[in-house]
Order: sequence, then C-alpha cells, then structure tokens
Amino acid sequence: MIAIIDYGAGNLSSVKKALDFLGAENEITQDPERILSASHVILPGVGSFGDAMASMRERGLVDVVKQAAEKKPFLGICLGLQLLFEKSDESPEAEGLGILKGEIKAIPRLDGLKVPHMGWNSVKLAQHDGIFADIDDESYFYFVHSYYLDGADDKAVAGTTQYGVEIQCAVQSGNLCAVQFHPEKSSSAGLKLLKNFIEKGEQ
Repeated sequence: MIAIIDYGAGNLSSVKKALDFLGAENEITQDPERILSASHVILPGVGSFGDAMASMRERGLVDVVKQAAEKKPFLGICLGLQLLFEKSDESPEAEGLGILKGEIKAIPRLDGLKVPHMGWNSVKLAQHDGIFADIDDESYFYFVHSYYLDGADDKAVAGTTQYGVEIQCAVQSGNLCAVQFHPEKSSSAGLKLLKNFIEKGEQ
C-alpha cells in the first residue's frame, strides 16, 4: 500500500487519482502507523514552505516523514521536494526537514519571465534509472512553482530544467526521490515515472 501523507497541503487528490488509474493500492493518511507500515510513501503538496512545516509539526509528522524517507521507497512532489531540504527563501524563519542538502531559492523575476512558473518544460536527465527508467531525455513535465532547488549534491541530481536559471528539478538517491514538477499532471511521461516508483522495491 502507498501512503500519501496528508499534512494539510493541497494536491493530494490528483496524486491519488493517478495512482488509482495505475491500479496501485493507496490511501491519503496522516496516521503515523499507516504511514510507517506502508510499502511506499509519497509527500505531495502545494502551498507555503513555512505553513507546511508548521502543519507537519502540529500533526506530529516530522519524525514520521524522516523515518519513512530513510527506510522506504519515498517520493516528494513539488512542495514535497522543497520540504526535504533545510530551508527556503519563501519562509526564512522556518526549518525544513533537512533530509537533503541544498537551497530552495526564489525564481528570479527577469524580464519577460512569469512567476510563478506554470507550464510544460523539458527535463534534461542526469540519471536514467529508478523513477526515470525508460523515460526519454528531454521529456516534458508540468510545473507550477515560484521557488526552486539549487546546490544539491551532484550525485543526487537526477534531472534539471531551465527557467531563467538552471533548476535542479529532480533528485534521486537510493530509496529517496523527489521532483519539482507534477508527474500526476504530466501525461504519459508522468504516469511512467509514477509506475517506476510503484515498482521500486518490488524487484
């Protein structure tokens, strides 16, 4: 069973619908026991970094998420990627989960560049296995965000895209992976990524 962590952020139902479409048993839950007994865990979300961390702490989920990220196939999506890091320009006073090293920065407001970044961008792959197995380099995925990852460990960076600056939009290290884009809204490439994730740990 795949646990979709409910910590008060949006975008949970679209992830569930994609998993249902793929025939994967899943549930949206904030129950620590259900999360820690799941075979796979997804941390999705849209919203504010600071509000999300405050909500996660109020629900007693910080240590639960850290344990799940250490032991199980784990996928962060959009805000769920950003929360894995130590801090964000969006909420400088808020402490993130600190599971990974890197910085969450504001997308620069350059001439002609709309922020938030909303739309389809191609992703240049640095890794071709795991969640990106059998996905073509430069495949397009759907993004909605105003902040981006920079400075992650090169060995963990699985994909990058360009939107005014280079954005490290996917990380993958062992059982832990995360993407800035929304695979559940990214057509066949996104569904393939989710299918690859479902199959992690089943080989």
